[in-house]
Amino acid sequence: YDPTEQDITNRLRAPGSQDAAGRAHLFGTDHLGRDILARMIFGARPALMVGFAAVAISGVLGMMVGLLSGYFGGRIDDVFMRLADVQLAFPFILLAIAVIGVLGPSLPVIIVVIGVSSWVVYARVVRGAVLSLREREFVQAARALGSRDGRVLLRHILPNAFTPWLVVATLDMARVIVIESALSFLGLGVQPPTPTWGGMLADGRVYISTAWWLATFPGLAILVTVLGINLFGDGLRDTLDPRLTV
Repeated sequence: YDPTEQDITNRLRAPGSQDAAGRAHLFGTDHLGRDILARMIFGARPALMVGFAAVAISGVLGMMVGLLSGYFGGRIDDVFMRLADVQLAFPFILLAIAVIGVLGPSLPVIIVVIGVSSWVVYARVVRGAVLSLREREFVQAARALGSRDGRVLLRHILPNAFTPWLVVATLDMARVIVIESALSFLGLGVQPPTPTWGGMLADGRVYISTAWWLATFPGLAILVTVLGINLFGDGLRDTLDPRLTV
């Protein structure tokens, strides 16, 4: 099925019904006769693309800030932490509306907006790990042997700070998918005719009393995806940190 193909004669068909051509629509059709299941499958693409790309941007940026801030301390730490406070002072949705209003709603803009505005949590997690690691014996030994700061950071501290960063990145992907869906719901995400879960929810809310499947199935897709990522993140945290195991 083409997720953008419209057929008004098949509009609002119930789940499991067939159209005039004998094609089954497992999840029904929407108000323009488009197959709901096909649109849900294609709608997963922008959600996952934004999830992976935005987490990569914010994760790398936050890791760099956390490493430098935690290792060097002093004024560098003060500057980065004040920047983090300023970042947190701006409500994300207002920042997104302002930037998207200027640059226009598109997939690259959404990825950059979410990625650049989500680095603080990574920076603070990595910074906390570095503050603990820099006083450990193996780091002190590397310094005593004349290792440069860059080598100490990349060879001795970064591998040990990577585990908490990875857990945060996994859990944060669920949050990013919810944000992308919310922006699409508000009309600030990827624009039609590209299907998105949030956009499908926005279209279906008008018909919630007469055609419940328009909003229910995209909502369940968001719920199952976010829940699955969160459960995977919790399992990853338990696996990588034996101290949490009872």
